Amino acid sequence: MGVGSLPRARPRFEVAQILRDHAADYRARRVMTKEQRRAVWAMVHCRTVAVGGHLDRCDACDYVRPAYNSCRHRACPKCQGQRQQEWIAKQIDRALPVAYSHLVFTLPAELRPVARANPREVYRILFAAASRTVQRLAKDPRHLGAQVGITAVLHTWTQSLHYHPHAHLIVTAGGLSWDGQRWVPNRWGERYLFPVRVLSRAFRSSFVRALVRARALGKLDLTTESVAELADDEGFADLKRDLYAKDWVVYAKRPFPGARQLYRYLGRYTHRVGLSNERLLLVDERSVTIRTRAGTASFAAHEFLRRFLQHVPPKGFVRVRHFGLFASANTARLRAAQELLDHEPVEGVEPGELDACEAPTEACPSCLFGTLVREDVDPSPSAEDLWDP
Repeated sequence: MGVGSLPRARPRFEVAQILRDHAADYRARRVMTKEQRRAVWAMVHCRTVAVGGHLDRCDACDYVRPAYNSCRHRACPKCQGQRQQEWIAKQIDRALPVAYSHLVFTLPAELRPVARANPREVYRILFAAASRTVQRLAKDPRHLGAQVGITAVLHTWTQSLHYHPHAHLIVTAGGLSWDGQRWVPNRWGERYLFPVRVLSRAFRSSFVRALVRARALGKLDLTTESVAELADDEGFADLKRDLYAKDWVVYAKRPFPGARQLYRYLGRYTHRVGLSNERLLLVDERSVTIRTRAGTASFAAHEFLRRFLQHVPPKGFVRVRHFGLFASANTARLRAAQELLDHEPVEGVEPGELDACEAPTEACPSCLFGTLVREDVDPSPSAEDLWDP
């Protein structure tokens, strides 16, 4: 085994343990959504007998090694590594041997209360507005005059776990001509894909129009106290005026030089959760300290749970989406682009290690003579469990 493949040391602290210690008291003091309660149950019971698994029992001595299933919840810090690698492996077919640009579309602070109250609808609009903005500019002959491929990822957090909804878009730096006969390279080369100011204004206009339409169709819940003033026409008109009066933030990074670098980078974004266990520096009975890019940040236990759980996505909401050439409806055009670019599959991207419950049988590490025989363990949640799965 090479040095690069050595397993990482287990983190000293885990989000799951913080939940075990404080989540019941937190629930007694605060209102939690059904999605948050399900997430807590999953993380508390991840890799425990409650979710089942197996026992590796030696047939020659009394050695027993339990290996329980992962919860596989999208908010669980322990379960994303394998899912991330599996996702990356599935994307190999979609790779195009071109440069890729990274764009970040961020919602202004004025929209955060609306997003908190209506996460599913606002996140849907965010995806639609950001992808539509890029595709419309790409279609314009003054910018590109072609169809690009887009992979979009929703994030809602900052390093300190503040609520900060934004979408990362990975976009091909070039596109397939509309007649499907040629690949149109990005005219700006290695500098940028589209002018940031143009992106910002087009994104703002697209999002606000969609938000106005969603309100008119009754798709926004404006009954909670934080957004109740928007139920009034005058209050919503004030918000609309404020949104148009400010510049929206769109961040553009230099294009990636190719698919291999793209996959390495995407792995950091596609299945990331708000906080990894490795960022937990100190956990005691009353507080939690985490590592951030700016240094460290400390919170009371309940404040930490509030910040962490606010990033649990709505049930069934897809956080990674594909548009343009990468959309499932455009498979034929994607293949045409691959042929024009003499596409070859990207090598060296392998699925992650097998889950603990899929490990093969092996010799007993205790007596060295026996063989470990696998016995399935059915899920067995405690009858005293306070959390509904």
